[in-house]
Amino acid sequence: MTTATKNPPKSASKASKLNVRPLHDKIIVRRDEPESRTSTGIYLPESSKDKPKQGTVLSVGDGALNHDTGERIPLTIKAGDKVIFTSYAGTELKLNDEELLIMSEDEILAVID
Repeated sequence: MTTATKNPPKSASKASKLNVRPLHDKIIVRRDEPESRTSTGIYLPESSKDKPKQGTVLSVGDGALNHDTGERIPLTIKAGDKVIFTSYAGTELKLNDEELLIMSEDEILAVID
């Protein structure tokens, strides 16, 4: 008689380890990796790389509060969306050795389809 052992998946998503939940109209975003080469193939040193202004939404809050009715206004952004945001958007935070951004929905400029 053999016993089956449960093996965890080999590539566990970092998003599944996220133990922070944004409140209200806040969104947690993982910034895309900076380009390491130019379009012509020149490698860029770390000091000259610009921080990307786009990323993937990991988690969203439950919406802003409508003070007149007391109801929540749902967000138009959802987890998994690729978004573009302003250069200085959000607040950087470090979780599980990963740098993330927490920002308001109104700091998002566009969703990439």
